[in-house]
Amino acid sequence: MEVCIFRAYEEMSRAAAQEVADVLNAKPNAVLGMATGSTPLGVYQHLVKMHERGEIDFSHVTTFNLDEYVGLPITHPASFRLYLWHRFVSKLPLPLANFHYVNAEKDPHAECARLGKIIQSHPIDVAFIGIGENAHIAFNDPPADFDTEEPYLVVQLDDACRQQQMGEGWFPTLNDVPQQAISMSVRQILKSKSIICTVPDQRKAQAVKDSVQGPITNKTPASILQRHQDMTLYLDPPAASLLK
Repeated sequence: MEVCIFRAYEEMSRAAAQEVADVLNAKPNAVLGMATGSTPLGVYQHLVKMHERGEIDFSHVTTFNLDEYVGLPITHPASFRLYLWHRFVSKLPLPLANFHYVNAEKDPHAECARLGKIIQSHPIDVAFIGIGENAHIAFNDPPADFDTEEPYLVVQLDDACRQQQMGEGWFPTLNDVPQQAISMSVRQILKSKSIICTVPDQRKAQAVKDSVQGPITNKTPASILQRHQDMTLYLDPPAASLLK
């Protein structure tokens, strides 16, 4: 694991976007695993600007969403499908057939099977992820399943995760936050050739410390990233404040 600390969120986002761009320029038909939430907003903004300047080409890229809430319609402001459409897909020449979103509205287990079959023939070149306040990766909350080989699974969201989603403004109350989600599994994330992980804010400092300098345990799901051979962790000073 390589740890990079930047002076500010903007600088961190620009550097992470550049790493994605380097992969695409080396492999135009790369497969990306795409995170959502408040953390990666800056990265998506930089990627779109780089496309507009002609520095990268997304026309042959394939993407996979990492997760989505069970039962949430695409029209809901917190929908990850809506998030990626507004902030990324609609701004790029990305063929919709190459954009594999997670639809957990009706039959989440059938959706897991559908996505699992597709991703078997599209190994991820770069997974762009974050770390939650409870140290989750995607929606693999503690204690995360480190053993399943299923690419996608239905997971229960713990109280800390749901509280974070409300605290970031995606839902008005805790009761509005769904209790289940579909998530890309831990092992599927680890199969990515490279992983780019961005983590800002003081509120995630303890999760960062436990993930980087603590033992590898499913009670700290992101600690498993220590085992990946090509993993870069991008931090701002508040998020890195507890590291020795």
